[in-house]
Amino acid sequence: MNRLGIESPRGLVAFAALTGCLVTMAVAALTGAGGVFAAAGLAGCGCELLLHRTAPGLMTRLGRLHMGATSRFEFRCVLLLLLIGRLHVTGPIGLAAAMTLVLCLLAGQALHAALTTLIRRRRALAVAARNIDLRRLNISDRPPRRLTEWPGQRILVYELSALLGLTASLTTGDARWVVAALTLAAGSSLITVVALVPYLVRATRRLPGAAEVLAEVDAWLIRHRPRTVLYFSGPRERADQVTRWLGPVAALHTPSLVILRERELLEALEPTPLPVLCVPSAAHLSQLDLSGVRVALYPANTGRNIHLLRIPTMQHVFLAPGDGDETAAVDPYSKVYDQVWVAGEAGRRRYVQAAVGVEDADIVEIGRPQLDGLRVAGAGHAPAPASLPTVLYAPTRDLAAGEPIVRALLESERPVRVLYRPHPPTGHRSPEDHAAHRRIVALIQAANERRAAEALAADAVAAGAPGKDAPGEEPDDAETPHTDTPHTEAARHRAELTKRIAALDARLRRADADEAMLTRDRAAPDPALLTEAEGLRREWHQAHWAASPPWLHQVIEGDTPTLHSCFDQADLLIGDPSDVVGDFLATLKPYALTTPAGLGEEEFRRQNVMARGAYPLGPGATGTQNLLRPLFDPSLDELRTARRKVKEFLLGPATPPSIQRFTDAVDALAEKGEAVVRLRDLHTAPPPGAGRWSITR
Repeated sequence: MNRLGIESPRGLVAFAALTGCLVTMAVAALTGAGGVFAAAGLAGCGCELLLHRTAPGLMTRLGRLHMGATSRFEFRCVLLLLLIGRLHVTGPIGLAAAMTLVLCLLAGQALHAALTTLIRRRRALAVAARNIDLRRLNISDRPPRRLTEWPGQRILVYELSALLGLTASLTTGDARWVVAALTLAAGSSLITVVALVPYLVRATRRLPGAAEVLAEVDAWLIRHRPRTVLYFSGPRERADQVTRWLGPVAALHTPSLVILRERELLEALEPTPLPVLCVPSAAHLSQLDLSGVRVALYPANTGRNIHLLRIPTMQHVFLAPGDGDETAAVDPYSKVYDQVWVAGEAGRRRYVQAAVGVEDADIVEIGRPQLDGLRVAGAGHAPAPASLPTVLYAPTRDLAAGEPIVRALLESERPVRVLYRPHPPTGHRSPEDHAAHRRIVALIQAANERRAAEALAADAVAAGAPGKDAPGEEPDDAETPHTDTPHTEAARHRAELTKRIAALDARLRRADADEAMLTRDRAAPDPALLTEAEGLRREWHQAHWAASPPWLHQVIEGDTPTLHSCFDQADLLIGDPSDVVGDFLATLKPYALTTPAGLGEEEFRRQNVMARGAYPLGPGATGTQNLLRPLFDPSLDELRTARRKVKEFLLGPATPPSIQRFTDAVDALAEKGEAVVRLRDLHTAPPPGAGRWSITR
């Protein structure tokens, strides 16, 4: 269902019913069955409304296939005219009037779509911003959402009016009902179009042009003088590449700036106190005064990086990906940067051995600032041991190999709790992976049902089995177990927190405002809102884990709970060589890696540094029982020392903290940039008297 964009069984039923209604309406129009047509049309309207609410992804996909709400509406209008012609409810004049009104309705919809597109394009500023004061630009409000949004729902109102008029005409035999209903629908559509015209004129005359916007942004840049820029270009799906660096950059002691190149990234970016500029045009970017910036940080290698790399007054840094033993992380393009920052010695060696033109002196080890907050085993603040050890299975590829792993964990002699969290794209790359994912989910659901039955039986024994009262005695109501458990209370608290987080996100993102209004109104970050959002999310995670019994296995398919929150719950991780395991290394907890078929353990360790601190898990989940032994007896954890060495090699030393190393690296490079600029200014300064000589001449 997810492949179709249908997120619930109810949505699937509504989609099937909608398809059936369309077919029924077509047959009824051809055969002249007016009552059947009206009933199918009314049912179809209900299905459309349900799909808009439960399966918006499907509505988007149908629109891309030219089968969207407008196309379906036009198809039903044609069927309505065909039915009216076959029923002979109206005379020639009535039929002509109905045809004219339907054409007016369709024309109104086309004009509405054209006007909203024009307004949206003319309200697109040369530069969009967040947390930057551009209020002097005098940006006007967008049209009300009731005039521009919800086209599918608006069309349903028009169609519902026509169907009710048709029903009245069929019941009374009076054609004026359907004509009046079509008049109402067409008139409403045209009124909406007329109401949009002033906003088009306002967008044309009052919105600032590119030169005015760029001048105001330059004035802000001169006032605030950001010294560091975090620059990113890429699709919305890769927004996490820049999001993961927002926290470290916000922790810098000097002013910083985020520059994005795609408008869609602004919506995907997490709330941040950093000022953010979105500059889609390379020509506009070249006109901005970024002469005060000394360090530019690039989280990704993309072709559009060249638009900032051309500025000689900056020191350009590539923030290399995590250390997942992936050779693809080394890119020859990296030599265009002044420095490459890696996590630890492993990253340095990877670049030196690849010989892509990056000098060893230009490689800086900064650790992984994003991992500083993880709980480290044996660090004094590790979580108390759970009643059952927790095993996190987090594959990034080859789910077919994961099925025997999960089965072995669920059938282990010493019971454990399983958290299954596949990488988001995993399970959707191929039909085989998708099928394996569903089988793994089914295994976990069945295991949970068995454990729930066992828990109920144990509770019944503890509370006294039914029928233990003396004959003739009524059971003591006071001894009846309460249905509200701590887990139930936590689940209610989680649901309440989910609503509060959604409401707060709505305040932060403001669905009623467009990009231009947000640029105007988000002149400065609201620390109280950001603090509240962070606190609510932290509280939500606590409630999520408290909402389930400690023996309950979990399947985690979305973005929440986060991967790092799962790390804090896990006593052991099973995965494949990837950044997921690389991040888990920071916890110093044991982990296992799946060994590829046909590759011996020694060769696997030789090829993958990460494997030198891992327990190997062979094909078919061989070795699972030995893997679980250290969870019940820590003295059997033979790889504790090896993990520390691998962690330091991949992620750098534990002290100083990564965030301090990152901050020191930025400060040192900024000082180098200042020296380079001073030297360049000295060499380019005109000789004494040059100005007078040119004036004299």
